[in-house]
Amino acid sequence: MKIIVDAFGGDNAPLEVIKGSAMAVEKLGVEIVLTGDTDIINRTAAENNISMNGIDIIDTKAVIDIHDEPTMVIKEKSDCSMAVGLKALAEDKGDAFVCAGSTGALVVGATFIAKRLKGIKRAALAPILPTAKGYMILMDGGANVDCRPEMLVQFGIMGSCYMEKVMNVKSPKVGLINVGAEDTKGRDLEIEAYKQFKNAPVNFFGNLEARELPKGECEVAVSDGFTGNVALKLYEGMGSFFAHTLKDMLTSSPISKLAALMIMPKVKEFKKKMDYSETGGAVLLGISKPVIKAHGSSDAKAFYNAIRQAKNCVDGKVIDEITKSLAVLKNSGDKESV
Repeated sequence: MKIIVDAFGGDNAPLEVIKGSAMAVEKLGVEIVLTGDTDIINRTAAENNISMNGIDIIDTKAVIDIHDEPTMVIKEKSDCSMAVGLKALAEDKGDAFVCAGSTGALVVGATFIAKRLKGIKRAALAPILPTAKGYMILMDGGANVDCRPEMLVQFGIMGSCYMEKVMNVKSPKVGLINVGAEDTKGRDLEIEAYKQFKNAPVNFFGNLEARELPKGECEVAVSDGFTGNVALKLYEGMGSFFAHTLKDMLTSSPISKLAALMIMPKVKEFKKKMDYSETGGAVLLGISKPVIKAHGSSDAKAFYNAIRQAKNCVDGKVIDEITKSLAVLKNSGDKESV
């Protein structure tokens, strides 16, 4: 299996990208194709004693900056490391693509270069978030601010396929983020999406209030990108707030420090669950091949896990499962119209 990785995406590129890629070759048995400046990549690897065995390079000098307009990835900077990687993916030179660069540029590039799956209205950014019962996938985390009801249904289908095939959750529950549990709550978007979800090939839970998200009531949480991004940022902010508050509590006095030693294994377990580097990144679902958006500040460990996540998507045949589920939805709609 070959995983294409943008060597110059993210705050810590290219060193941490190369380190994470070398770890993936060694531990996962995958081949890596890095896109970026060959001279800089080889020099960085040599200076840090990183083996390049199992790692190929597609040379390109340009890099798209986080401040560049997203559409530049298909226009002025169509030769950047991100665009070159996506072109290689579209040309079947790899099975999946990993990038920690600009989210907006990656969504645009993946949509217009690697292309969406047939029948998919919009690709959705899908971060994995910890809950009291395990993990959930948020669909959409910010790629699509404005959505139509049928798009939300497709988000639910894609998220369900991912959780079942990659996260090994049997019959994951799909919830529609809303301001109340009743089917009459919300805007026209949520009301109509609720109706359509009843005929979708998913385990539909119903409406899901925001306070239910961290409780793990559903494994797939669906919303438009605006609502989803607000929920995501609040989730991240509360996690940071809780971590700092807990640290202050456990280090405020000699007695609390002693107590901290006793519960440290549980604290470390909780910290690991909250660490984004453990899950890898947010998958961009709806593209013809797996595309993983790694966190901008990813270190080698995070890049390794993003590559592992990409491998799991390929092994789990997530794209094939989404295609099958879309066919079921279409057939269901055709029968109803007869």
